[in-house]
Amino acid sequence: MNYPEHLRALLAEPGFVVMPAVWDGLSAKLAASAGFKTAFLSGSCVAASRLGGPDLDLISFAEMFDSFNMAHGAAPQTLILADGDHGYGNAMNVQRTVRAYGRAGAAAILIEDKITPRALTAAGKPCLPREEARMKLRAAVEAAKESGILILARTDCRPTQGIDEAVARIEMFAAEGADILFLDSPADDAEIRRAVAAAGGKPSFAVLSPGAPRATPSRGHAAELGLKIGTYPTGMLSPAIGGMKAGLAALVAGDAEAPSALPPAELRTTLGYGDYDAQAKRFMIAT
Repeated sequence: MNYPEHLRALLAEPGFVVMPAVWDGLSAKLAASAGFKTAFLSGSCVAASRLGGPDLDLISFAEMFDSFNMAHGAAPQTLILADGDHGYGNAMNVQRTVRAYGRAGAAAILIEDKITPRALTAAGKPCLPREEARMKLRAAVEAAKESGILILARTDCRPTQGIDEAVARIEMFAAEGADILFLDSPADDAEIRRAVAAAGGKPSFAVLSPGAPRATPSRGHAAELGLKIGTYPTGMLSPAIGGMKAGLAALVAGDAEAPSALPPAELRTTLGYGDYDAQAKRFMIAT
């Protein structure tokens, strides 16, 4: 089976799927080492790591695709759901984006209905008219046939157009052939249940990291609500930032490292020095 087929089979199994959010080779490798079969290449995490800034549509297709290749190269067995954002343009741009990720080995790709370029404010998520959103999703589904990559259709219209329109879009995306559905910014359990029902039996995805103005059920409760996949964009990113801040504070204080620093031997093992030497022995010239 290829990557999309493996993900489709996994989603057909019982149980809730946790997708750690990754952004580069190291984060993907660590997630795989922890036993996770899947990961979400998160736009917000890539923006934080590459730009040191917020996720406000500043990351380009090339930057996201480069981050995917890093993650995929470091954890080649991981089933990666790539954040394709708004597809980086019109329906034809969406097709190029979907085809590129499919050829590169992504298991799935997220495409959303936000307007691009966004208004010059961090507030709100204005979305495309419904029929334009339909055509972009239709283009994505058509392009996905080349590789079999799964399409995750996301609607961001809940905050600006209301739950009725958001649910109608979930139904529309499911009917157009989306494989996974995602209602962004649900207000409560009732809205989550409506979105899950609108998906018509197809898997529903949710962001479960705390902090944003949305319903963020626990993993167990998310499964009870009918959600199938949960990702945690701040799950590794926030502790990583905390660790770097601790390391810098230690240097400012005159110390060599923070108390939370890994022992040197564990760091070298994590980074794979021993694995490199074991593989390199095959190519050494006898002296």
